[in-house]
Amino acid sequence: MEERHVGRSGLLVSRLGLGTMTWGQDTEPDEAASQLTAFVDAGGTLVDTADVYSDGDAERILGHLLREVVGRDEMVVTTKSAIRPDGRYDASRRHLLAALDASLDRLGMEYVDLWQLHVYDPATPLEETLSALDEAVVSGRTRYVGVSNYTGWQVAKAAAWQRAWPGRAPVVAVQAEYSLLRRDVERELLPATLDAGAGLLPWSPLGRGVLTGKYRTGLPAGSRAANPHFSDFVQPYLDEECGRIVESVVTAAEGLGVTPLSVALSWVRDRPGVAAPIVGARTSAQLAQALASDALTLPQEIRAALDDVSDPVSDIAAVHP
Repeated sequence: MEERHVGRSGLLVSRLGLGTMTWGQDTEPDEAASQLTAFVDAGGTLVDTADVYSDGDAERILGHLLREVVGRDEMVVTTKSAIRPDGRYDASRRHLLAALDASLDRLGMEYVDLWQLHVYDPATPLEETLSALDEAVVSGRTRYVGVSNYTGWQVAKAAAWQRAWPGRAPVVAVQAEYSLLRRDVERELLPATLDAGAGLLPWSPLGRGVLTGKYRTGLPAGSRAANPHFSDFVQPYLDEECGRIVESVVTAAEGLGVTPLSVALSWVRDRPGVAAPIVGARTSAQLAQALASDALTLPQEIRAALDDVSDPVSDIAAVHP
């Protein structure tokens, strides 16, 4: 699998990342082990987790697998902090550094490669939040830092603050939802990310699973939409407009002789500014389909057709820097 730099940093990652949001909840440890092994065998290096995934169990499972199944040095490990167990946002220096220490303990590691602020906390001054990132880098708990689920102006403000004084840790990564069904990031977030020199790490690049085409005729048993944990998460993308985009993806896939998943994932993977989409597969079979997409590069005419049918900002000039 090809490796890419994350933005203008020296951090190299595989151009597809493995997400762990379901680990410890809908993905058992043995299945997680199979996923991680297959991912590494395919050349994957970037694995993404967070302290709130499965109440910390995702980090525990990942840490165990990196000790017993796959060598830690082979992987680029990223985790996220800023959400309390009760769901409250807390990006105070006190909470963030304590949360990072707790993550490292669960992972059984001395450091992570990339630590990201999971959400923006409006109740904490941004300069306090960012000081925690500096401390984490200086103390050796992380090598790089980034943000997740920030708006364009929040990314711009954070990146400018970090560049304003020598020695501060630059924001090298921005994680955000991005897919053919969710392109609003192209209005402000993506331009801000590119201007900051950061790399975009799209989460839910398959439109919360809808772009695989599996919901075209109903809710399959075992799918996220049929799962009480995730049904509300998927439902917004089951409307008529999204269905029209899905049909275009299916048509493209049939013409190319590949799966709709491969088409949708290849589209977002090769968008400007994208370092690596994060794929959160529930099963090894789902991950295998995602890994198969690495061989596909969409023909320009198909890419242009998908751009046209899914473009929410066609009336705005120069939205793709």
